[in-house]
Amino acid sequence: MIDDYPLLTLLPPVLAIGLAVTTRKVLLSLGLGVVSAALLVADLSPVDTLEELWSAFAQIFWSDGELNTTYVYILVFTLALGVITAFVSMSGGTRAFADWAHERIRTRRGAIALPAALGGAIFVDDYFNALTVGQVSRPITDRHRVSRAKLTYLVDSTSAPVAVLMPFSSWGAYILGIFTPIIAASALTVSDLGAYVRAAAANYYAWAALLMVVLVVALNVDLGPMRREERRALEEGRTYEPGDDIPGQLSEDLPVHRPGAKRALVVPFVLLVLGVLAGIVWSGVRASGSWAPLDLLADADVTWSLLVGAAPALLAALYYYSRDTASNPKFSRSTFGRGWWEGLRSMWPAVSILLLAWMLGSLIGSLGTGEYLGGLVEDSSLPTEWLVPVVFLVALAMAFATGTSWGSFGLLLPIAGGIVNAVEAPELLLPVLGAVLAGAVAGDHASPISDTTILSSTGAGCNVITHVTTQLPYVAVAVVAATAGYCGLALTGSTTIGFVVTMLVGAAVLLGARRLSPPLDALPDPDHEPRDAEPAY
Repeated sequence: MIDDYPLLTLLPPVLAIGLAVTTRKVLLSLGLGVVSAALLVADLSPVDTLEELWSAFAQIFWSDGELNTTYVYILVFTLALGVITAFVSMSGGTRAFADWAHERIRTRRGAIALPAALGGAIFVDDYFNALTVGQVSRPITDRHRVSRAKLTYLVDSTSAPVAVLMPFSSWGAYILGIFTPIIAASALTVSDLGAYVRAAAANYYAWAALLMVVLVVALNVDLGPMRREERRALEEGRTYEPGDDIPGQLSEDLPVHRPGAKRALVVPFVLLVLGVLAGIVWSGVRASGSWAPLDLLADADVTWSLLVGAAPALLAALYYYSRDTASNPKFSRSTFGRGWWEGLRSMWPAVSILLLAWMLGSLIGSLGTGEYLGGLVEDSSLPTEWLVPVVFLVALAMAFATGTSWGSFGLLLPIAGGIVNAVEAPELLLPVLGAVLAGAVAGDHASPISDTTILSSTGAGCNVITHVTTQLPYVAVAVVAATAGYCGLALTGSTTIGFVVTMLVGAAVLLGARRLSPPLDALPDPDHEPRDAEPAY
């Protein structure tokens, strides 16, 4: 069936994404997408469909005769982070840190700038960034009535865009591995690192997304659904909609040590960061035999490193929790057990969504959705210079449909690079590769089935679909700006002119939207405490 009607390969992702956005029932939407994909792979055979479903699920845990550590470690880390958060909260660390930061970060703009700054600084890996920046920033943004949707947008828009621009990151190492044979087959005389830097300069979407973050922080620009979320947070003190399914959200009646100490939050998360970095260095050096940053990052086991960081962080969280339990009758063995249960329970929505998203991604891979979209580029008869905007849009569609930017890199970079090398246009090779990177990150940002979308929502404690719908206007502005930049590059052949066009168009559109929707800071008393006696962190 798929061979006769290849357009059907787009049906499962379109069905899942469309239902998720319209119904806001993520699990149901992903489940239907998974079943539809399995039916198409099995050619509508019920028995084969069940086999495909089981295979897609089992491969998450066991693949090629061994444990699938990439997925399993992410799941374990996600659950561990929930437990760490629960015990940090019960120890009073979250409240104490929020009180301490509230005295130093006195404005909403300062609270908004915190996750943006942390997201830019923690560029080594997008998963790590997505889960930790939201967790650290959430007490401060909640206290200053910044919506969880705004926090999640800032986390998501400073994770992948920063990681993809930095060669010294897990993304950079992966991409360089794909670049090497493409550059070697071309007429360019440039090192792999030099090629990466020049391709990053042509990654207009990543630059436009970061420009959006800077302008949003500086000018407090709230577009579309984000304005609704921010207005509710300011006027009612509710940073999220209580009826929403919020991953990473703890019960509000958990007992909390009083007074807590801010080190009960700071120490576990510092240990988490240092542990992850140490794990990356150790695993990278052990596998590559080299201390060179690019070599060790290329071979580092990032997901294993997440567990290395989680272990001391969890021990520290348990220590600060247990330190005062003897003198506090509210804390007992049952309370200790509840801390574990609440931490695991809080992450179950994220784990469920991740499992279904990974199953859908596996089945979409079997359908050949990515190959179908990649074939559109190979079959294109456009002039060579217009290949740049075309591959950007195709990569966007591919990542949006498959929910994976890395998968789109792996499929489309060799295709696009091969086309440019075949037509002997070496001056276009790096802009084309940069456009692929840009489109893949853009599609990943917009897709509700992307794992980074899910993990960003988890870290910030925001409903996944709320995050997707509130982020889409900013993604759209950045996509329009990047498309204009790539058209400018195609017309002039200059990467610099294309970059300038991207920045000017992005700034102009966002500032124009701001004039139509004045900042909400003008509402009465934006910085006062939430109405609830116990702010929901």
